[in-house]
Amino acid sequence: RGFEMLSRYIEAASSYAADVDNLIWLILVIVGVWFVIAQAIFFGFIIRFAKKDGQRAKYVAGEAKHEKKWVAYPHYAVLIFDVVIIVAAMKVWQTVKLTMPQADATVRVIVQQWAWTFVHPGLDGKLDTLDDIRIVDELHVEKDKTYHFELQSRDVLHSFSVPAFRLKQDVVPGRTIKGWFKPTMAGGFDIQCAEMCGIGHGIMAARVIIETADQHAAWMKANTSMNALAPAGTNLGDTP
Repeated sequence: RGFEMLSRYIEAASSYAADVDNLIWLILVIVGVWFVIAQAIFFGFIIRFAKKDGQRAKYVAGEAKHEKKWVAYPHYAVLIFDVVIIVAAMKVWQTVKLTMPQADATVRVIVQQWAWTFVHPGLDGKLDTLDDIRIVDELHVEKDKTYHFELQSRDVLHSFSVPAFRLKQDVVPGRTIKGWFKPTMAGGFDIQCAEMCGIGHGIMAARVIIETADQHAAWMKANTSMNALAPAGTNLGDTP
């Protein structure tokens, strides 16, 4: 319950955000418990074996059986917890990176110094057609829909980071890198470049706008060019 209250300070707006959060909490608890135990033993020894008048220091080689247990027993416990963390991490990795669920739509993210271009499918639901919607620094998606994304860089190495999604993926020049997300909370959230990409890196910000079905349909209609909707060969520029 306490973890849930703390998590409210960092909005979780994707289907796998909770999985990533739970993994981080698991690591924090395991490492934190061992940190407290180690520090308690360390300071306990300092107090217990503090310098005393008339008592000579003793050299401890750590070879006696009763001395080795201070290393052996924690070592065995740490191995067990390492396995727990590795299994949990692999499960989250499988969900986020190795699984591509069926997409409701695909968006293209084109990165350059120092801006983001987002290509949204138009009313036909397909990329690379006349009704594609291209917007700089704003990604519009629909709540509870699964999206595939295609990352492309026009110049140097960048990193597509959406903290609210718990998503971070490097964008490599010359490659199209694919992934997915499913937004679960309506609202606006930050998009960051999480890789140093030049002098303007710090001002390279964008937003993902998560909308309800009605809001997203209205946005798509408002941003679809009339020329894109017209039959092939029609020139709407001459229409009064």
